[in-house]
Amino acid sequence: MGDQSKSVNSRPWGYQPRDKQAQPSWELHPDTLGIRAGLARSGFGETGEALYLTSGFTYESAEQAVSSFADETDHFLYSRFGNPTVAMFEERLAALEGAEFCTATGSGMSAMFASIACMVETGDHIVASAAMFSSCYVVLNEILPKWGITCEFVRGNDPDLWAKALSKKTKVVFVETPSNPLLEVVDLRMVSDLAHKVGATVIVDNVMASPVLQNPLQHGADVVMYSATKHIDGQGRVLGGAILGSKEYQQNHLSQFIRHTGPTLSAFNAWVLVKSLETISMRVHRMNDNAQAIAEFLDTQKKIKTVNYPGLASHPGYEINKKQMRGGGTTISFEFDGSADDLFKMMNKLTVIDISNNLGDSKSLITHPASTTHRRLAPELRAELGINDSVVRLSVGLEHSSDLIRDLSEALK
Repeated sequence: MGDQSKSVNSRPWGYQPRDKQAQPSWELHPDTLGIRAGLARSGFGETGEALYLTSGFTYESAEQAVSSFADETDHFLYSRFGNPTVAMFEERLAALEGAEFCTATGSGMSAMFASIACMVETGDHIVASAAMFSSCYVVLNEILPKWGITCEFVRGNDPDLWAKALSKKTKVVFVETPSNPLLEVVDLRMVSDLAHKVGATVIVDNVMASPVLQNPLQHGADVVMYSATKHIDGQGRVLGGAILGSKEYQQNHLSQFIRHTGPTLSAFNAWVLVKSLETISMRVHRMNDNAQAIAEFLDTQKKIKTVNYPGLASHPGYEINKKQMRGGGTTISFEFDGSADDLFKMMNKLTVIDISNNLGDSKSLITHPASTTHRRLAPELRAELGINDSVVRLSVGLEHSSDLIRDLSEALK
């Protein structure tokens, strides 16, 4: 028993980043990066990524602790600042996105808030796309104004409207595209070019598209944020968020804000997300294909007034979508021809699709935004944004499209 213990303890230990191992001599495909990027094995050489459930770390000496806190030695300090499992997730997602860095957070909304809050102070001005998730709107329209920060909202893709809003000194431009729930599309290149002329930083909420279907940094954006709960996990298990961009943004704005406010992603959730990235490409492409088929089906139904899906030629943002996305996405919204009671009866008759306010999940989920996800918005604002009582949002999952279409067809009867 003693000899066995000695043998185990004599094995090499330590965090071994992938960049210290042999690397391919060619540029890897994103599908491969989703499996291999950021891989960090311990001395045991495990095939499955290690889960480091630890709050703190030890040092070989007091001097090493000093040099570590002074950033002179590369050493983990405390899991609020960094953790080996979280670091694997961050490095892998950054490689997949094509970003210089990734910082993980405990939820999508903590990522959204931190990405903006780290940059602004009293007197600053923000310009944002009008169509967005309700919690993002609350942050911009209710929380940040308490700090003396103003926000102006712009609808659509009229360059003159964006230029007018940006004629004021602007610190941040925040864009959600496609938007939740009506799938409105914003021209990222146009907005980014206008924003950069006035020195503003462009932050994009890319939740509805996922890194598989859209990479905003390639279209002029400076920062991308995610709710990793959607698509990245995409299997209804954990919460998480992520912020990606340049090292300059991280070092000069985000790093200290995250370190001292502590919206930390747990090591366990990071481990789940690391494993989820291995299958994200397959899942999202299948969900996208299903959504396209279902949108085309719904577009032919008499009980449906309108279908909002960027993959349909009838969508106002169809041409822009073709330039900046690799598909129409995994989510559809549509307006039902009938009362709210009739709509609820239709939803209640579904037997495959679940009623839930989540999205980007392997299971197909339907919700009524006006009474759930966007209930917090004033009725007048919901009406202005087109989120009326007849609108539903359908997040399309991995089930076979024929079963989903049959389920909707039966319910619509």
